[in-house]
Amino acid sequence: MYYLTSTLESTRKITDDLHQAGIGDWFIHVLSQDEAGLKKEKIHSSNYLEQLDLLRYGILGAISGFAVGLIAAGLVNTTELFGSDIPNVAFYAIVLFFTMFGSWEGGLIGVAAENKKMALFHDDIEAGSYLIIVYIKQSAEDVLHKVMETQHPEVELAAIDVNFYNPLTSLKRI
Repeated sequence: MYYLTSTLESTRKITDDLHQAGIGDWFIHVLSQDEAGLKKEKIHSSNYLEQLDLLRYGILGAISGFAVGLIAAGLVNTTELFGSDIPNVAFYAIVLFFTMFGSWEGGLIGVAAENKKMALFHDDIEAGSYLIIVYIKQSAEDVLHKVMETQHPEVELAAIDVNFYNPLTSLKRI
């Protein structure tokens, strides 16, 4: 669940109320430009996997590298560039090399890119809002909804992601 709030004070109250409701600190992450304020209030800020597109580009790079590796292994086999007695393990090594290289290169690209899901909230965060990300099991959603509706009606439910963290899926704002 993704919630947007406008002040640090509101964010602190929400996290305190969620802790009292039994939702642990590791399941509540806040994305904001005010990292110093989050540290001062001892609020768990978001991590690099939530902020950057490292996983998504790494996976896409691995898939691309795998395809290039298959093509390269096929070309080596077809052209018999190194002779006809090449063991199968060499072809596996070629595919593995290109897959790993693609994953590494994709990860480097992902480090420089904003997370696709967080990009939906880029303008809000730039304007000073706080994005509260709550990872919660479906069976405990009622507790979260009750806390937010009764104690924090001013907070906007911004998005719901049905996947725990799948970097290849899309997220839509509510």
